[in-house]
Amino acid sequence: MKWQGRRQSDNVEDRRGMSGGGKAIAGGGIIGIVILLLNIFGGENGQMVGTILQQTQGQAAPTEQRDLTAAEIEEQQFVKTILADNEDVWTKIFEENNLRYKKPKIILFSGSVQTACGGATSASGPFYCPGDQKVYMDLTFFEELKTKFGAQGGDFATAYVIAHEIGHHVQTLLGTSDKMRKMQQGKSQAEANKLSVALELQADFYAGLWTNYNQKMNNILEIGDIDEALSAAHAVGDDAIQAKMQGHIVPESFTHGTSEQRKYWFMKGYKTGDINLGNTFAEIK
Repeated sequence: MKWQGRRQSDNVEDRRGMSGGGKAIAGGGIIGIVILLLNIFGGENGQMVGTILQQTQGQAAPTEQRDLTAAEIEEQQFVKTILADNEDVWTKIFEENNLRYKKPKIILFSGSVQTACGGATSASGPFYCPGDQKVYMDLTFFEELKTKFGAQGGDFATAYVIAHEIGHHVQTLLGTSDKMRKMQQGKSQAEANKLSVALELQADFYAGLWTNYNQKMNNILEIGDIDEALSAAHAVGDDAIQAKMQGHIVPESFTHGTSEQRKYWFMKGYKTGDINLGNTFAEIK
């Protein structure tokens, strides 16, 4: 991905030089695995993550500060550039629809973090918290995505994940998330899960839509970039995760969509570039 030399956002807070700033999680291990399975690409499930983790939190450890490494500084610059691209694209899309875009923030952390949705650890994966309109990311997640879940990796895989989480911010601004939660009330768990899947697939569509606009505006793509995004989307499909972690698939428990669904909706956003074609709720049965 061609990202160097372009505008960087001021809306990134890097806490990776701080250790002990979040509360320690008692038990670790299995809790982390369970939450990873439930919330990989945490989506708008940050509130649920916080609820679970608050029940297992230990005492806060003293905070220590260190200088970021050269590699961490480069990662920070990359995230700042991708966020700036999202700001520019979504400001344009909102203006095209006579709306005003409110910029979110990204918090980079190591280990654990406190949010308006509660406490979380690296095990929860990247997630968006609607309570403070911030995306939280431990960048070690992307190495896990490759080594444990078989994703191809690469900088555009990271860009796709960031764009997916910003997609949840767009859903918050447009009121889609609130409508979905109201629709879930009184539904069976299986029916509520289908609505959650629709929300997640729409965020994938928005990531593809962002890619379409950003390519036209900044000519960002290099050979293999779309394959990197599709590989990441495949790796975090509910069916792929369940097959790998528990050896069998339970479709009624899906909350994020299958690998094929995630790839399909990303590509639909990328190929069409039309926000009006992203009504996943009308197509998920």
